[in-house]
Amino acid sequence: MNSSSFIAGRYFRSKKKRNFITVLSIISMVGVAVGTIALVVVMSVFNGLEDLIRSLFASFDAELKIEPAAGKSFLAPKEWLNEIEQIEGVEILTEIIEDNALFEHGGNQIVAKIKGVSDNFLDQGRFSRGYYWGDTSLGTDIRPGAILGRGVAFFLSVNLEEVNSTLKVFYPKAPRSAASIDPSQLYATAQLEPRGFFSIEQQFDDGYVLAPLNFTRDLLNYGEKRTSLEIKVKEGFAVSEVQKALKNHLGPDFLVKNADEQHAGLIRTVKLEKLFVFLTLTFILAIASFNIFFSLSMLAIEKKKDIAVLKAMGARDRMIRGIFLKQGALIALSGALIGLILGYLLVLAQDTFGLVSLGISSAIVDAYPVRIVLTDFIWISLAVISITLLASWRPAIIAAQVDTVREL
Repeated sequence: MNSSSFIAGRYFRSKKKRNFITVLSIISMVGVAVGTIALVVVMSVFNGLEDLIRSLFASFDAELKIEPAAGKSFLAPKEWLNEIEQIEGVEILTEIIEDNALFEHGGNQIVAKIKGVSDNFLDQGRFSRGYYWGDTSLGTDIRPGAILGRGVAFFLSVNLEEVNSTLKVFYPKAPRSAASIDPSQLYATAQLEPRGFFSIEQQFDDGYVLAPLNFTRDLLNYGEKRTSLEIKVKEGFAVSEVQKALKNHLGPDFLVKNADEQHAGLIRTVKLEKLFVFLTLTFILAIASFNIFFSLSMLAIEKKKDIAVLKAMGARDRMIRGIFLKQGALIALSGALIGLILGYLLVLAQDTFGLVSLGISSAIVDAYPVRIVLTDFIWISLAVISITLLASWRPAIIAAQVDTVREL
């Protein structure tokens, strides 16, 4: 074989190797971009679900809820309630009596929570999300009405169009005499007129019946006792400020909970799921970053002579490592930037057009809810940069260990 054919063969082999390294680098960049898109989309969906849960609960729960720190109920005299209403930032105070009771209609029976509410309950913007059918009032003292959760109404086969339909309520009580064998002495009973149905979330739909406060007070024999108080905050006041003022006023005997604290377990579960999904996708992204490791390792092998020349010219090991780390960072940052932009556009399209549907005809929302949070982008970028540096470090060490004398 003459020298010209040898040089030509070596040139084409070197060119093929360079092309392979280039393709591998592009694949690495695409892998980082796809992983980044997945992280952006999934994190945004969890943010949207968290907002949806909050909005659904806000249709039933109050902005602030006062509960006893110990026990089931507490005395709430009018003078004390007036003092709470005078606290700056309190717009509406709703008295609540809540307990389990037995409901019966047309031979069907179910145990659910009866929630006695004062007349201003619906003034707090209740049922702003979800579905509602029927009258929005709770009747009168003579003809008290009830608003039933859809699940309770379905189980009891309640029809709002039925004339003179009544809902019987039974609540256990201590008999006057321990020797009594009269069953009627073991429970109190009264009747409600079904006025409306609500559908917000299964927990509420299957477990609650709203009734007038006076009716519930008399049936349960609570007198001036209440199980909780619900507060609506005036517009222009921060919920946290009013919560702090109420805590200072009420002292350690009462708990003042905001919307998240009322369902702390569920909100914490969503946040933990979001964290674990982020860690899982980050691990998958770390596996995908092995392409960066292989491409830089092959580049270090391919450029041994060039590295030796640089060292002969005075380049230090730190400079060689820096070159390869910057090469890895360039691949990763390019992929991350593309992924962040495409992920943002995809989330924006989902929010605007609802590309992916929930597939539930009776759902409150038609498509998966999404919300973009800036801190998510920061954490995703930090994760990508960290993974890239780890993947690029070993090839950079190999490149810096090239023996100048041997290669030249």
